[in-house]
Amino acid sequence: QLHLVESGGGLVQPGGSLRLSCVASGARFIAASTHWYRQAPGNEREWVASASPGRSPKYADSVAGRFTISRDSAKSTVFLQMNNLKREDTATYYCRLREISTGTDYWGQGTQVTVSA
Repeated sequence: QLHLVESGGGLVQPGGSLRLSCVASGARFIAASTHWYRQAPGNEREWVASASPGRSPKYADSVAGRFTISRDSAKSTVFLQMNNLKREDTATYYCRLREISTGTDYWGQGTQVTVSA
């Protein structure tokens, strides 16, 4: 059974930084694409960033230039470095892993990010 566990969320002032982590257990991480999404209260879940084997990272326009997604396959972990945070970045952040061979998706439980003075 695959499990995804996010961590690293918290309260930060505008302009600050946070680094989110998502650890995958029970999966062939190296053969999976990894993604970050976020959902603010009253809004639909939106895609933030993706990192897939052999492909360049991709970002939503709203975070490009401020967020960086990276992977550590040895630790089965995907990171989201968030810099220059804005109030509109406040949301629950979720990681998603897709097993490339089967197309099966897995989601983490989410970690809350609050950007406020």
